[in-house]
Amino acid sequence: MNLLAISSSQSTQSSVSSGLVNHFVETYSALSGSGTVVRNDIGETPPPHVDGVFNQAIFTPADQLSTDQKQSLVQSDQYIAELQAADVIVIGAPMHNFSISSPLKTWIDHVVRAGQTFSYGENGPQGLLSDKKVFVLTARGGDYSEGGFMHAMDHQEPYLRFVLGFIGLDDVTFVHAQGLAMGDEAREQAISKAQTDIESHVAALSPESTSVAA
Repeated sequence: MNLLAISSSQSTQSSVSSGLVNHFVETYSALSGSGTVVRNDIGETPPPHVDGVFNQAIFTPADQLSTDQKQSLVQSDQYIAELQAADVIVIGAPMHNFSISSPLKTWIDHVVRAGQTFSYGENGPQGLLSDKKVFVLTARGGDYSEGGFMHAMDHQEPYLRFVLGFIGLDDVTFVHAQGLAMGDEAREQAISKAQTDIESHVAALSPESTSVAA
């Protein structure tokens, strides 16, 4: 299996979500005897925000693209190729202002492209990425668990679940490290639980598991 690991925190030295991505990759590498791991830290090296040239380019036939338009699609093409090649995708997603970080939103703007990751058909849009397992590892200062008073403020998981499903990534598992700003003990417990959950999910990806085809 091929693993694509994306970190999206701009707090590169102290990021909990990036630490969880590292834990996922290390656990995966220890259990997997084959396959590749592609790392992409879009928090440390953010993608360029899409602009007018990009928006024109994605609706221009390939043989009619100008030099500037071709250049504007280079990063997007790379991100999409990484998604297409991956069997397992892990995304580190810190919660920013009840939603996602700016680098992650910009990455999404690059990979949600008609004709590349989704198409329009008689029944509406159809995602073109399939047979991939996605894990989203979040880091949250508060506790947004279902049933709690902050749950309605969670615009992170619903948005990511929808937009990933829009491009065909509908097998998505969330691992939340919540309550990180609620004291040292709560922080340590949240990180430890997330790491344990990650280990369980990675173990299920072993060749003996039927969750993902090897």
